[in-house]
Amino acid sequence: MKEKAQTVLDFQSVSKRYGATVALDDVSFALQAGEVCGLLGENGAGKSTLVKILSGVVTPDSGSIHLRGNPFRPQGILDARAAGVATAFQELSLIPTLSVAANLFLPRPRLNRLGLVSTRSIEGEAGDILRSYGIADIAPSALVEHLPLGLRQKVEIVRALRHRPAVLVLDEATAALSDREWLFGLVDDVVRGGTSVLYISHKLDEIRRLCRRCVILRNGKKVLESDVAAMSDAAIFSSMAGRSAVEAFVRAPSAVRPNAKPVLEVSRLKGPGVDDVSFSLAPGEILGVAGLEGHGQSSLFKSLVGLSPLGEGTIAVNGTPVTIRSPRTARRLGVTLVPEERKSEGLFHDLTTQANISLPVINEASPLNLVNRSRERRVVEAVLPAVNLSQRYLPLNIGALSGGNQQKAVLARALLTGAKCLLLFDPTRGVDVGAKQNIYAMMRAFVRDGGAILFYSTELDEIVQLCDRCLVLYRHAIAGELDLEVLSQDRILSLASGYRNEARLSAVEEA
Repeated sequence: MKEKAQTVLDFQSVSKRYGATVALDDVSFALQAGEVCGLLGENGAGKSTLVKILSGVVTPDSGSIHLRGNPFRPQGILDARAAGVATAFQELSLIPTLSVAANLFLPRPRLNRLGLVSTRSIEGEAGDILRSYGIADIAPSALVEHLPLGLRQKVEIVRALRHRPAVLVLDEATAALSDREWLFGLVDDVVRGGTSVLYISHKLDEIRRLCRRCVILRNGKKVLESDVAAMSDAAIFSSMAGRSAVEAFVRAPSAVRPNAKPVLEVSRLKGPGVDDVSFSLAPGEILGVAGLEGHGQSSLFKSLVGLSPLGEGTIAVNGTPVTIRSPRTARRLGVTLVPEERKSEGLFHDLTTQANISLPVINEASPLNLVNRSRERRVVEAVLPAVNLSQRYLPLNIGALSGGNQQKAVLARALLTGAKCLLLFDPTRGVDVGAKQNIYAMMRAFVRDGGAILFYSTELDEIVQLCDRCLVLYRHAIAGELDLEVLSQDRILSLASGYRNEARLSAVEEA
């Protein structure tokens, strides 16, 4: 007779409110020793709140949680970690101005006999830890802020794993990873050791690869708990969304205005991470940018708004050569960047959602330098339909929103700038199916009205289905340009891997 698995985490009738908003409503589930349980749900379903409760960031209003049979009421992340629950957050919790080694050992690095932290000692130990998790390409002495996002994600995961938790919470852990198999192997290892994993992802192939069971939330309630193998993708999505639908990309007709003056022209740009890049962007066009991690995509986007210095080259906006030394200058010219990381680059966490959105136009609501909240709200409400963000979130602190709603707020702010050119850097990273569709709809509406978008995504199917052309980067330069007729994931990967270093691949050349 098979022995019954031990319950490690018992989450019973837990609820959490933010004012009138019910973020989590009477949710119950349990985790067994050595299992991976998927947690699914659309934007605003309650996943982020549940993760924050388990991590000690948020205290529930009601319900009970037991860990290994004992009451679990953490008062903070360190308290939760000490009790046996470690979280690798989607919005990274690393301190960017400290080294990898310092981040791994915070907040209590080992002291020497003099009561001081030995940098050499902790870097040596950090190197051993990284290698034990199969990481050889991260220097322990490197500042976190200098690492690509994917490597920062690996450090976040290792920091959670090194505490050998009873429960490991992985929140969209592959959103920035180029090597998912690295993480899958680690999950397999810790599960064999008896750790329970709560795995939050919007990628159903990952859920099927790792999870035997899944819990689905919708509008703060648990709507389903089932064996993954017993459900089709369509059934899972229907439970998440409350409607029969599948995640599908439907290509819209191109809105490109080929004979119009380019919105943005870039010629022979050179600088840190950018090597002789040239392109033009027409009104109505979505121009894709693709490349493997670390090949210059981040540097390119930052250089276009003055966040990364340029040594050579020219930028023209609407046919006029310009010098852009800051994002403020770029915005005045109609070029707005939606950055890679919401948490550290896109949000003001001590402000409300309304205040986060209204910042670019706050003067319109500030006669005599006093903010008129009613006028501010009217200005903000006008842009909410474009991103499908509910008005009920406006008075809430931005940190109380799910990742998808936070991203909608960032996009709403970008639209309020009056931009004619949006630089969207992986805007759908870590958001759910419904929020993705909202973002796609916003992009298509923006270009139909004559705007232009430079769009980078780590999900190549988005590039193929949304873009009119794609620039593929390899070693900080454009390895090739794919026209719509030949745009495919295989061709993107071929160029991005350096196998075909052609200047241009077009339908004519294919023939």
